[in-house]
Amino acid sequence: MIKLNSSLLFSGELKVPSDKSISHRSALLNSISIGKSKILNYSNGEDCLSTLSVLKELGVNINLIPKENSYDLEIESKGLNSLTKPKNNLYAGNSGTTTRLLSGILSFSNFNSILLGDISLNSRPMKRIIDPLIMMGANIKSNDNCAPLEFSQSNLSGIHYNMDVASAQVKSCIILATLGANSKSVITQPALSRDHTERMLISMGSDIKINKNEVTICPGEINSIDIEVPGDISSAAFWIVAALIHPKGNIVLKNVGINPLRTGILDVLIKMGGRIEIFNEREVANEPVADIRVIHSELNGIEINGDIIPKLIDEIPIIIIASVVAKGTTIIKDASELRVKETDRLFAMSEFLKGSNIKHHLFDDGIEISGNSNFSGGNFDSFNDHRIAMSIAVSSLISDQETIINNHEAASVSYKQFWNHLELLKLDN
Repeated sequence: MIKLNSSLLFSGELKVPSDKSISHRSALLNSISIGKSKILNYSNGEDCLSTLSVLKELGVNINLIPKENSYDLEIESKGLNSLTKPKNNLYAGNSGTTTRLLSGILSFSNFNSILLGDISLNSRPMKRIIDPLIMMGANIKSNDNCAPLEFSQSNLSGIHYNMDVASAQVKSCIILATLGANSKSVITQPALSRDHTERMLISMGSDIKINKNEVTICPGEINSIDIEVPGDISSAAFWIVAALIHPKGNIVLKNVGINPLRTGILDVLIKMGGRIEIFNEREVANEPVADIRVIHSELNGIEINGDIIPKLIDEIPIIIIASVVAKGTTIIKDASELRVKETDRLFAMSEFLKGSNIKHHLFDDGIEISGNSNFSGGNFDSFNDHRIAMSIAVSSLISDQETIINNHEAASVSYKQFWNHLELLKLDN
């Protein structure tokens, strides 16, 4: 539990944590590549450490070098079939990314294995990856389409797969499985989703082609590459909204990844009236990176739906915080994916809004928020979800009364320094 109060100022310069999505993929792909690699600025969040833990259990040679707020890694691998049979079950903690992406690799491995996680992870639906993997010929047993997932040796063939929902994790799972298959796969997305896997594989020499919403991936070995992981825009999103809604907000965020399939949060907040400047743009490891300046702004409610949702699905809880203080009504639709995250995030944010006396309406795939409101403060549950905990914390900056967050430690899943950084940017003087 943590108790928070509003602040007089909110300003400063900050380097946000390493990108989780790129961290996961940098370790997973270099662990099935040929050669040696160095990964700089790897995330120290619990989810990304879960990925390293299971890879070590699979015999991957990983040298972990602690830094102040991240890790540097050295990985040596001998290719797609270099993983070895684990002595124990593979424990992915709370990490859905670890589970879904690793499942693609375990499907073509020449040994049996069992992959599972904590109570929350074991309750999350895995049918979206199980179905296409079985279509490819994978032998998978599950607990009613949830983890634990049991993989037996199998020979995979590529497939033509039309995805029902735009999901980077499902797409990446099929892509990784195809690397070890005997023929190519063609994946069609209903809308574009994060392309970190595709970008990284192109750099590693994979035969992968992208044509609008279609991805074609051929089997074959990949080469190790050195990677410097940029800052996570999903983590930056909390401070961006905080600066926009605080009357004296003024911050600069350094070295943030601005992959165009991840910047929906910026597009939406700028459309709402946010003063956001992107500068010092550059490219690192085939990923666009920049610094971001944010200044307090008067926001307006808008409607958010359609193809932009996959580009900001993780940021919707903090967008809801911004919507509360915006003028007019904000409507978010097509976001049913939030129902099956670490918790039902639509329900969790609705409970927070109820406790804050914010007028809103919850529906199956979204939420409508009446703006022009103030946060009242109070005692709230994080639902053991890192993004819920951090979103509520941002509201405390301008709350009328003290804000208490139960299970606030959940933030460490993605952002271990969050509470320290919150205090750094709050200048009560």
